[in-house]
Amino acid sequence: MQTLIDLTRPLEIVDKKDFPAILMPLYRIISPEIDFVDHGRGAKIMQEIFGCPLTDLPDGEGWAEENLSISSHLGTHVDAPWHYGSTCNGERAKTVDEIPLSDLYCDGVVLDLSHLKGTGKGITIDDLTNCLSKIPYEIKPGDAALIRTDHDKFALNDPMRYFYPGLTRESALWLAEKGIKVGGTDATGWDRPFPVMVNDYKVTGDKCHIWDAHFAYREAEVYVVQQLVNLNKLPAKGFKVAFFPLKLVGASAAPCRAVAFVEG
Repeated sequence: MQTLIDLTRPLEIVDKKDFPAILMPLYRIISPEIDFVDHGRGAKIMQEIFGCPLTDLPDGEGWAEENLSISSHLGTHVDAPWHYGSTCNGERAKTVDEIPLSDLYCDGVVLDLSHLKGTGKGITIDDLTNCLSKIPYEIKPGDAALIRTDHDKFALNDPMRYFYPGLTRESALWLAEKGIKVGGTDATGWDRPFPVMVNDYKVTGDKCHIWDAHFAYREAEVYVVQQLVNLNKLPAKGFKVAFFPLKLVGASAAPCRAVAFVEG
């Protein structure tokens, strides 16, 4: 028997008054802007289209619909190589509509880094190899490596949600060298939190601290999926996972419905 586990974060409006001011630059990838057209407004639209009186509509109601204003990186989304730069490994980088769906239906492995929850630390190669040795599992070409931090358990307006552990250039490239096609995380970002990277850059003046885990994939084609949920509900290995994004032509990313398929 196959069980489907939804790994997609629900998209709900977060009141800006409740969102931490220091994190406001992230608001656009956390909360959608939705204009809810109710059945009353829908009736007026339908009256205009059909030229009918309100009494011709059932219970005087028309359709409901919503008008959305969203970032292509809102919620659970797939980053295309175009997000990291115009080239990838010396070739023109793919946009999200150019990613083959076959690349986004993968064998999955969960790397449990939840012991680093709330630290904002960089995830090292040693951290990854220790996870794999405990499963045990050998990453193979085409796999999706899913980083479990449990930061999806924090409320969207809790500052702690955004102080997650993240990959570094070295650990990101190590996963690419092992052959992963998708790198996923239940954290907001694949890299360390922006305040951590900014501080390290200001203290050292070293450009290596600038978005290094994403920029690493200018050299190796890996699709990054962020803001996953429910990784704690998955087995460590032995499942399939799909990340199918909206087909936004020419875009650097698109929201997706991420689903795991677990046997037994």
